[in-house]
Amino acid sequence: MKDPEKDDNLDRELESSRRDFLKKLSIAGAATVAGAAAIYTGYHYEKTKESANMIRVLTEDNRLVEIPKDQVKEYASSLTVLQTRGREGIPGKRWVMVIDLSKCRNARKCVEACQGAHHLRPYEYHINTLVMQESVNTPKYFMPKPCQHCDNPPCVSVCPVDATYKRPDGIVLIDNERCIGCRFCMAACPYSARMFHWQEPKDAEADKGKVYDIELNVPQKKGTISKCLFSADRLRENILPYCVSACPNGVYWFGDENEDAVTNGTTKETVSFKELLKKNSGYTLLAELGTKPRVYYLPAKNRLFEFGDTGEDNKEATT
Repeated sequence: MKDPEKDDNLDRELESSRRDFLKKLSIAGAATVAGAAAIYTGYHYEKTKESANMIRVLTEDNRLVEIPKDQVKEYASSLTVLQTRGREGIPGKRWVMVIDLSKCRNARKCVEACQGAHHLRPYEYHINTLVMQESVNTPKYFMPKPCQHCDNPPCVSVCPVDATYKRPDGIVLIDNERCIGCRFCMAACPYSARMFHWQEPKDAEADKGKVYDIELNVPQKKGTISKCLFSADRLRENILPYCVSACPNGVYWFGDENEDAVTNGTTKETVSFKELLKKNSGYTLLAELGTKPRVYYLPAKNRLFEFGDTGEDNKEATT
């Protein structure tokens, strides 16, 4: 027969042991949780501290990476890097310019901005404004004339040293590290859009020692060819060309044909490239030559400004 008193004592001992075990377990669990929390907090703190000391940078092959701030150094692009990207252009783009002749009043801010950016003298031009007149019975008007960046450029085919070339994004450039000054390209260009450096460039001393940037064509070099670049250096920074931004009268539209979008440099309005040409009877210069220019013109109709004599004496040509 069982002894009830012994059974009660046993039950009390088991209950006491169970309570002690749970108590110890809870203490151990709390300690573990606290320890884990402390470890996580420390890790989080270290991680935050580490992130604060890092900086994100974009590599030359378009990868976004993090590096310690104390390892950041000023980096000047090498000639090789500038030459390579200058040849490759900007992937996926096909740059175009539209010039509205009805808005040009020969402010020449486009000319000045271009000359300043490319270190040219007042009589050296990558872009100039001409006085045009179709016949004696029609009024005169101003016409800005940059390089036409032809899709079938005769200047490229005649260059014997591959100094002038056509990029996939539509821009025609000149590499003055290769140019030998033969001037074949000047003779081949039907738009007279190139100039020759007969003398030392304007800022030769100030630019001495600088790495040549093919997209800016600076430093300039005596005995080589120079021309409009569509401000390739600005396009790489997603900024409108110098001439387009400087014009106060909204003469220039610039953009990407692939996106069918061009932006006005003055109003900042963006419109369809195709619609702009269609609605305003856009055309190219000397289309019959088959050069396929990437610069388009809108006729000088419904002009905003009357043609006047102001500044007319400093024009390069009258036709």
